[in-house]
Amino acid sequence: MDKAERLKKSRDILLKLHKSMLDLEREMHEGIHGKLSATDFLDLLLNDDDLAWLRKFSMLIVEIDEMFDLKEGLTDEMVDANLREVRELVEMTEPDEYFRAKYQFALQRDPNAAGLHSQLKSLLSESSV
Repeated sequence: MDKAERLKKSRDILLKLHKSMLDLEREMHEGIHGKLSATDFLDLLLNDDDLAWLRKFSMLIVEIDEMFDLKEGLTDEMVDANLREVRELVEMTEPDEYFRAKYQFALQRDPNAAGLHSQLKSLLSESSV
């Protein structure tokens, strides 16, 4: 599998992982504050500091999608850079302790997220970017 294919697969797993963690955060929030409409939850995702950690995932997914949407000019360097960003995110090398704590909590609390995280780490370990 070439690096671009590996990045596409990583992106797909990252999207599922993000969704799983979104669902967990929504479930916990609604357990405390009551049911939310989709619009209200989206507003929380965009504006609530407690959910800002999830934006790192969504921003990276968008960045990867935009890179693959380029009509021309896609380079190996761009693919490598995005693979590195995905790897740094899932390896939690981020200096943001709050991000790491929230991510680790989600992995401990949600078996689906933990499985997707493992798949992603395994896929990323197949390449050395």
